Amino acid sequence: MIELNQLYQGFRDPTTIHNLAREIQTLASQYPGNINIMEVCGGHTHTIMKYGLNQLLPANIEFVHGPGCPVCIMPKERIDHAAILASQPEVILVTLGDMIRVPGSKGSLAQFRAQGCDIRPIYDPLDTLTIAKENPEKTVIFFAIGFETSTPMTAVLIEQAEQQGVNNLLFHINHVLVPPAIDAVMADPKATVNAFIGPSHVSVISGAKLYRPAVERYHTPVVVAGFEPVDVMESILRIVKQKLAGTAELDVQYSRAVSEDGNLHAQQKVNQYLMIRPQFRWRGLGPVANSALMLRPEYAHRDAERIFSEKLNVADIDDHKACQCGDILRGIAKPKDCKVFGRGCTPESPLGSCMVSSEGACNAYYRYNGV
Repeated sequence: MIELNQLYQGFRDPTTIHNLAREIQTLASQYPGNINIMEVCGGHTHTIMKYGLNQLLPANIEFVHGPGCPVCIMPKERIDHAAILASQPEVILVTLGDMIRVPGSKGSLAQFRAQGCDIRPIYDPLDTLTIAKENPEKTVIFFAIGFETSTPMTAVLIEQAEQQGVNNLLFHINHVLVPPAIDAVMADPKATVNAFIGPSHVSVISGAKLYRPAVERYHTPVVVAGFEPVDVMESILRIVKQKLAGTAELDVQYSRAVSEDGNLHAQQKVNQYLMIRPQFRWRGLGPVANSALMLRPEYAHRDAERIFSEKLNVADIDDHKACQCGDILRGIAKPKDCKVFGRGCTPESPLGSCMVSSEGACNAYYRYNGV
């Protein structure tokens, strides 16, 4: 039996990567135009930068970094919501680790925590249930974030709270959806994207069919890719072959885990507790219709947005004027185009969300691109 480390080494094998690069270069030289590939997910961005894959490609292939980082796309007013909730008497706010350092209009959650608010970063959403049980006299609020990948865990957490009668657990839902984000990117007149690398972990849940409307609507290839460097390079090769053939198809590179329909049980669980939100404002993209989820009305007794609605009346808040995170998330700028990148904005002292998150494009450039 192949050990896990050996398996990963195979997907990171330098010889394989360079062989794929040579084949890409040979075929891309026959294509008359530019191939602008948006890697929707920040996980792919980090793979590209960490392993220097962008340096192995010909000049007519360029990566366009997308809005697929759930921390990066969170607008300041939603972070302000979290800070307001955490500031309420007898409230414990729980959220995933990266959210703690994202700046809102009045500071980050880390700063509010330093001022005495009970804010707890976690990595397993079900830990929230334990926190609620251990603090029955407190109101525990889970600030839920993530794309389709993490949504089933929130649904399971809601289910467990209901079944176990943990009545002091509330939810502030910020789960967002990939397809509307792709539509928002392509609606921008400045968009140059003509191919996509789709995140495989999203398709494990929602199925490869998730991306089929984008293929048909924009007549552009979408390859669902794994996150190892060989996965990414093989996906680029598949895109180049489609471009040369003049086709636009949905292709699943990560066939070892992704199916057409995805995890139907997980989808059913999500639909049981959550529903489409009519509109959600994305950092960089602005208001995007049907692009996020919310609790179903029958679970209004767990909806922190409803229960604390009077206190959460916060206007839309734009980013710092010097920060170009919005342009980066829309794929019309690169991190090094930003005047404060690596100067006033670093992972230790971020001005924008793209520098905070471990999946943010600015964070990847800073860590791996010789800054």
